[in-house]
Amino acid sequence: MRLNILPEPAFLELRPVLLARLARVGAGLQPGQFQALMAPGLSELFRKGAAEATAHEGTIWLVNAAGENLVPVFNTGPRADEFVGQFQQPLNTGLISMVFASEQPFLENNVPQNPEQSKLLDALLAVETTAMIAVPFYFLEACRGVISCVQLRPTGGPADGPAGFRPQHLAGIQRTASLLSQLIEYELLSRVVGWQCR
Repeated sequence: MRLNILPEPAFLELRPVLLARLARVGAGLQPGQFQALMAPGLSELFRKGAAEATAHEGTIWLVNAAGENLVPVFNTGPRADEFVGQFQQPLNTGLISMVFASEQPFLENNVPQNPEQSKLLDALLAVETTAMIAVPFYFLEACRGVISCVQLRPTGGPADGPAGFRPQHLAGIQRTASLLSQLIEYELLSRVVGWQCR
């Protein structure tokens, strides 16, 4: 049996106003404000998605207000406090910046040999990224950042590092990103219209 719910005509008249308001919210959302949107359920969803993809950790990056850098706003790893909200990845260099610019998903299992990789964050944390998945992160009808998952080894660690990612891991992270987008949009919509969302 089909669920057939038609839009309420009175609401349809308000649709342009609502869309304009949400667009302003999306454009004005700063990386430092993102943590307030990550309710425990969203955090757990992201952690589970990264773990199922065999990632050592996952990061949500948002573009800053100036449109010059990607800023990590959430990370599942044990050293998140060392760089979340502090590190900035210039948009003119690095693999995650490439994903943001191209809005195309990316999987690489030999990151150290990729000349496009920026080593800024690896150097800060004294680790080496061996494999990476990165996908564009959309919400409110725009690409506003990147979701990345990585496999790591200590700098100078054994050459036979982690096993790498497979296409199904990329597909899983894309599903996770899509679910996060929908839930964040619901959270923002709830706040705009005054619903009690939690």
